[in-house]
Amino acid sequence: MQSIKNVFKIGRGPSSSHTMGPQFAAEMFRNDNPDAVRFRVTLFGSLAATGRGHLTDQAIIKSLDPIPTEIVWSPKIILPFHPNGMTFEALTANDSIHSWTVFSIGGGDLVEDRGTQPAESLLAKYRTPELSTPIYSLRTMEDILSYCQKSGMTFWEYVQEIEGESIYHFLGEVLQAMFDAVERGLHTEGVLPGGLFVPRKASSLFVKAKGCQGSFMSRALIYSYALAVAEENAACGVIVTAPTCGSCGVLPAVLYHLKRRYEFKESKLLKALATAGLIGNIIKTNASVSGAAVGCQGEIGAACSMAAAAATQLFGGSIRQIEYAAEMGLEHHLGLTCDPVAGLVQIPCIERNAFGAARAFDACSYASLSDGQHLVPFDKVVQTMLQTGHDLPHLYKETSGGGLATTMLPKCSAMPE
Repeated sequence: MQSIKNVFKIGRGPSSSHTMGPQFAAEMFRNDNPDAVRFRVTLFGSLAATGRGHLTDQAIIKSLDPIPTEIVWSPKIILPFHPNGMTFEALTANDSIHSWTVFSIGGGDLVEDRGTQPAESLLAKYRTPELSTPIYSLRTMEDILSYCQKSGMTFWEYVQEIEGESIYHFLGEVLQAMFDAVERGLHTEGVLPGGLFVPRKASSLFVKAKGCQGSFMSRALIYSYALAVAEENAACGVIVTAPTCGSCGVLPAVLYHLKRRYEFKESKLLKALATAGLIGNIIKTNASVSGAAVGCQGEIGAACSMAAAAATQLFGGSIRQIEYAAEMGLEHHLGLTCDPVAGLVQIPCIERNAFGAARAFDACSYASLSDGQHLVPFDKVVQTMLQTGHDLPHLYKETSGGGLATTMLPKCSAMPE
């Protein structure tokens, strides 16, 4: 299992798999082909089906600029390795062609199908070894729980043992970027780009929340914080994948609320963030956080799981209670489809961040009231999520071919013909 740094990536939205991943790939391919006079990029499956709404083409063209670039849309062709496939071709002055096929598997991560590639890996050539080399020998919750119980550690201590105390410098930057996104979103108004004319709601919700009392005020504030980040993402603002752009509002909302409401010190928040990263890492390693591969259960479900674990730790939960909260956060999102209207990360994505954050607190409360013992282990839910994702029809996995995407907007102008 790789570093938790792979879970948290600071960058611009609206999509980690459809924007960040293709952008990273384009930058690598351009660096590897300095003599190119023209590029052609073919997008397959989900990348093509919702690419225009996710600004995939713009991210690629911008990264390859000023070399002329042709984008070829092939939404009906799904490569066997992953639905988010793309082939880069570089054409030189003497008409030679260099090609590279790579897959954006969620959270901004890229993977090559080595069975179809030349001997040299482009990813290995340009990726930082620190991020691409496995450093965790344990990769399941069962094994990590057993290790922590025998050693007397909690989850953040396990992360610190593997990654060193320097991980907190990285997590400090992540936390600051998360909170900056919350505060920008709370004070920005207007209509989101994309053509659906979705108004930002975080600012007005935040004002209304301060006029409420008790638990209703708390819930309204949580909603406003999650909406703030999700709206920033939809407007291509700077956010943190947690674990994806589409679910980037859940964990920041929970941590920001706990800081303001309970005045937790930054050191405690960073330890909670380490635990959240570990949870996300286990899910990414053993299943997927790609909406194109497993639906929104892998995005909002994983984010809720991470946030529930972080909150439970901050409230003094045992490692068994933390695991239980994480398990519930994912279990109760099983089967959630990814059906973005117009291929935009707006409807239903933005509201799902708000409800995911609220559910994280529900899972935290429920787990904290228990002794941490339960029948369904976290690892089993991760396996079930992966299988459920495979069983979902492709219409409900980030293609805008089913669900709300068709009932709300039968003829979607943001999708390629």
